[in-house]
Amino acid sequence: MEAMDQTRAFVNGVKRVVIKVGTAVVTRADGRIALGRLGALCEQLKELNSRGLEVILVTSGAVGVGRQRLRYRKLVHSSFADLQKPQVELDGKACAAVGQSGLMALYDTLFSQLDVASSQLLVTDNDFKDPDFRMQLCETVKSLLALRVIPIFNENDAISTRRAPYEDSSGIFWDNDSLACLLALELKADLLVLLSDVEGLYNGPPSEPHSKLIHTYIKKKHQGEITFGDKSRVGRGGMTAKVKAAVVAADAGIPVVITSGYATDNIIKVLKGERIGTLFHQDAHLWAPLRKVSAREMAVAARECSRRLQGLSSEDRRKILLDIADALEANENLIKVENEADVAAAQQAGYDKSLISRLISSLAKSIRVLADMEEPIGHVLKKTELADGLILEKTSCPLGVLLIVFESRPEALVQIASLAIRSGNGLLLKGGKEAKQSNAILHKVITAAIPDTVGEKLIGLVASRDEISDLLKLDDVIDLVIPRGSNKLVSQIKDSTKIPVLGHADGICHVYVDKSANLDMAKHIVLDAKIDYPAACNAMETLLVHKDLLETEGLNELIVELRSQGVNLYGGPRASSLLHITEVLSFHHEYNSLACTIEIVDDVHAAIDHIHRHGRHRTVKLQKSSYIKLTGKPVSDMSIILLAAVFHNASTRFCDGARFGLGAEVGISTSRIHARGPVGVEGLLTTRWILRGSGQVVDGDKGVIYTHKNITLQS
Repeated sequence: MEAMDQTRAFVNGVKRVVIKVGTAVVTRADGRIALGRLGALCEQLKELNSRGLEVILVTSGAVGVGRQRLRYRKLVHSSFADLQKPQVELDGKACAAVGQSGLMALYDTLFSQLDVASSQLLVTDNDFKDPDFRMQLCETVKSLLALRVIPIFNENDAISTRRAPYEDSSGIFWDNDSLACLLALELKADLLVLLSDVEGLYNGPPSEPHSKLIHTYIKKKHQGEITFGDKSRVGRGGMTAKVKAAVVAADAGIPVVITSGYATDNIIKVLKGERIGTLFHQDAHLWAPLRKVSAREMAVAARECSRRLQGLSSEDRRKILLDIADALEANENLIKVENEADVAAAQQAGYDKSLISRLISSLAKSIRVLADMEEPIGHVLKKTELADGLILEKTSCPLGVLLIVFESRPEALVQIASLAIRSGNGLLLKGGKEAKQSNAILHKVITAAIPDTVGEKLIGLVASRDEISDLLKLDDVIDLVIPRGSNKLVSQIKDSTKIPVLGHADGICHVYVDKSANLDMAKHIVLDAKIDYPAACNAMETLLVHKDLLETEGLNELIVELRSQGVNLYGGPRASSLLHITEVLSFHHEYNSLACTIEIVDDVHAAIDHIHRHGRHRTVKLQKSSYIKLTGKPVSDMSIILLAAVFHNASTRFCDGARFGLGAEVGISTSRIHARGPVGVEGLLTTRWILRGSGQVVDGDKGVIYTHKNITLQS
């Protein structure tokens, strides 16, 4: 059920409503009656009464009204000498006795002006111990309601024997909040409204800026999270008493709304089904997700958990990875079921078959490889003696919190999560909708394996794309964004955030076959680069061929073999004419499927020039993922190829974090700043300086003799 419809779910069936108004609403801060608020309250009750609803009012305020009157009378009859003496607080019971008649007289006057009849019923906690009293009370109230009279209840504080709050099975009350709850249960009300001096229940004291209004109270979620402020400034209860009463009533099946009594029409709004205040309902857990948190809360939680993760020993962090690997294997069948559901849905939706990823059986093995790698956090990269007894170390440390947006291939979630844990970073993930169920089960299995000493919120899974915009604003909490997907996705993210972005976008992976190449080897490599996994970013998209190979049988065999494997061939201006194939519209197109472009070049230098010109999109400043594979003689100076990864006589499919020995990869960076190429653990680390001294001070450098001596690191 949608949140905005929660109240509407039951207000249409409301016939009998109990409304409780507290002292803080009835009186002003100086103790005088708040005539405006009381008048607005009576007008709302008049409207409900006119609609045919049965209205029961529980009111506080007698003590406050009586205290104000007695203070005035005492002041009038006091001598100057009396005023010099310490003032003794007035007796509460006397205040209640004096104030009750005045409060009820005011209600009677206001209701009379509205042509509504009201009645007074004073009760004590002892009255409800008598079953006959309860029965007679119900009969009296029913008679009054049948006559369209509004019963006004109040605890008779003048003679109450209660000295402290208590609970028992009879449900005896302690204050007017619990009295309202008890009456709602006894009189079988359809709704209980508790009016307060704030908008509703907050997750902290309302005066604190970060406290947020809770629209729907979910017992399992909120009972241990709420921090209450001070009790009522004037009454006996406060928000603690209201929540307690609301929970009891809601558990018994009576919906409760806590809302502000300062507004002139909040009761009417509640009965119209508007979403104001805080709703308590026995089915509330079915209406609001238990784990729904804001983008900031998710990011802050990931940061806090990452700090706890960094505080663990290297062996403890390693054990977390091993536990995750075990959990993935133990839940293999469940993961397959969810993945197969994604695959079926993706095929039905018409996704290209190459974009539908199956889970790789070696995921657990990759995680164990990562776990057995050298500890990356706190690694000393450089050690320098600045001066005698003053040692400076440059060490590795986590970046903080990563936000990674990836499309397709759910195995990416496992790789990214394991890398984040190994590098000590918090992580927020948003996967593609075509792998929604696979991502959800993988996230559940992985986070369940994270110990409570760290917290499962170390890795957050973002449910919808709409939440991404909120996360991209959190440059004070999130340290790096890594988008893995289309060029459009990367561009949108770069344009929408101040957070540093590690670019991973579409790019053109090139393979060049030189005239000196062994064509049998070249054919084997080209086929692997194209058909091993066409959807991967390291799969061949453009095949460049030396012009002297046009007349050779080896090139013809390569083309025939590509076609026999289902590869659709497109040609550049020269190749399309010479090989009689369809001309490609652009050299910048990334297929991610069984298709590729062929073009003829004059020599290796022309091939390199082609790659430099077409390995990037001109509309984007960032260089895209591009690779070259040279067969035959290597270029004399490989450094002239300005790409992130260059291969000679080997398939481009080797450009992978796991195959590079990085354990896994979070993506392929096409940036020239920070990490470049496959990004493993090292790419998710930054550095910090640690200076160890023995009391040295600068003091204008008068007492320091700098040596700046490099210290050899122990292997």
